[in-house]
Amino acid sequence: MDFIELDESYLPQMEELFRSAFYGEPWNDDWSDAKQLDLYVREVSGGFNALNFGLVEDGKLLAMSVGSIRHWWEGANYNIEELCVSPKAQGKGLGSKFMKMIEDEIKTRGVAGIFLQTDIDKPAFSFYTKNGFANLEKHVSLFKSVK
Repeated sequence: MDFIELDESYLPQMEELFRSAFYGEPWNDDWSDAKQLDLYVREVSGGFNALNFGLVEDGKLLAMSVGSIRHWWEGANYNIEELCVSPKAQGKGLGSKFMKMIEDEIKTRGVAGIFLQTDIDKPAFSFYTKNGFANLEKHVSLFKSVK
């Protein structure tokens, strides 16, 4: 299994992995609109200071983390927009192994921390806390629909 930095050549596999990871339970995100999915994956993986990692086995993308380096008064952080593991590979410790690889890599780049958001009522929350992430209880995410 290879830990790599993803480039644009992986976009089709990134989209396929993202759809498979979030389309069903527990997320139930409807990514049936291929154009919307393509635009989203391009947006979260291709911004300023983009940094995207993957785990590849036999040419197949099994896990990915897409995000960017953001500078803050405390130092640079790796802000993860999306992280997922193929449903077929979940529950085997691959996600924790992948997270450790990410941490080791960003340390070599002088990055101070990792920031991400997830839903507290999804299994991802316990995955992240198990891997050393703390709930920023004073930090909230806000949304307003304007439809």
